[in-house]
Amino acid sequence: MSDGARPGRAVEAELKAVVRDPAAVRARLDALAGPGRAEVYRDTYYDLADGPLARGDRELRLRTVAGPAGTRTLLTYKDARVDPVSGAKPEAETAVADPAAAAAVLHGLGYRPVLAFEKHCRNHALHRAGRELLATLVEVPELAGVFLEVETVCGEEDLAGALAAVRAVLAELGVPPADLTDEAYTDAVAAARRRSGGV
Repeated sequence: MSDGARPGRAVEAELKAVVRDPAAVRARLDALAGPGRAEVYRDTYYDLADGPLARGDRELRLRTVAGPAGTRTLLTYKDARVDPVSGAKPEAETAVADPAAAAAVLHGLGYRPVLAFEKHCRNHALHRAGRELLATLVEVPELAGVFLEVETVCGEEDLAGALAAVRAVLAELGVPPADLTDEAYTDAVAAARRRSGGV
């Protein structure tokens, strides 16, 4: 945890890895947590015209999740990272009843969409060391490969313990530390679009 940590803030303690053997990891997840929940995330990131959120390592996202149980939308704000190694960020998130109205509110405040893309996810809920964790196999149509995210929400003062629990789950799944990546999907998608001449 950084010296600037402020107790009381909720932090998303998450690590992401490149999956070398998706079938093996999927089988281990099924054995540990049962069949996963398939969902599609449609993410739109917002910023002001001069990009203060991006410059400050912050994010404002409107996410619509579509799955077997229906569709839901979440508005999420992520503050600057508090741990440079894991990239863990304080996070505030709330459900949105009307996505179009939420987008209109953001637009009215001067925020514009800067990037939108899909994530195809398979979510598995896990309980370890008294914590609720989520392990997600992720495919982004615009990116090569499969990724694994393991995360839990904690207080900022408990970040070290939460990350230890996340690393333990990764080890259970046979994912070595060498396969961890800190590249954000936003950066990877933007780079892929630049290479292809897209927006």
